[in-house]
Amino acid sequence: MVDIAHRVGIKTPASQVYQALATPEGVAAWWAEDTHGDRVAGGTLKVRFTNNGQEIGAMEMKLEQLVPGELVLWRFLAGPAEWIGTHARFLLKQEGDYCIVLFTHEGWKERVEFTSHCSTKWAVFLMSLKALLETGKGQPNPNDVRIDNWN
Repeated sequence: MVDIAHRVGIKTPASQVYQALATPEGVAAWWAEDTHGDRVAGGTLKVRFTNNGQEIGAMEMKLEQLVPGELVLWRFLAGPAEWIGTHARFLLKQEGDYCIVLFTHEGWKERVEFTSHCSTKWAVFLMSLKALLETGKGQPNPNDVRIDNWN
C-alpha cells in the first residue's frame, strides 16, 4: 500500500480546523466550492470539481470518524478509481498557537503517476486550508492553483 503524507501548521485553534474539515461549508471554503452533505459520523460529503463551468471530477466520502478538535477521517466511496476505498486522515494536535495537521491519504494500491499529481494537489489544498483559517480566504476549486495540463 502507498500513502500520501503532509504536515501543515496553521496558526489557529484545532477546533476551527476541525470545523473546516468536518462540515460541508468548511470543506467548500478550502477544497471544492460545490460541496454538500452531512456533518455527523456515518454521514457523507459530496464534492464536485469544475473548470470553466464543466465538471472535471466528483467524489463522495463517508465521514467515517469525527473526534472534535482531534481527528477527521473520510473514506472515499466514489471518485477516481484509485481513490475508492482509500482514506483521508486529518490528525490534529495543538502546539502553542498552531494546530498541526498531520494529513495522510491512505491505502493506494500502488504508486502511479496520478499518485504524484494527487500528492501535489493535496499540498495545494492544505495550503488553501491554511490560508482560509489564517486570512479568512481559501482557494477552493474552481479557484485553486493549477499544477499541470489536466483539466
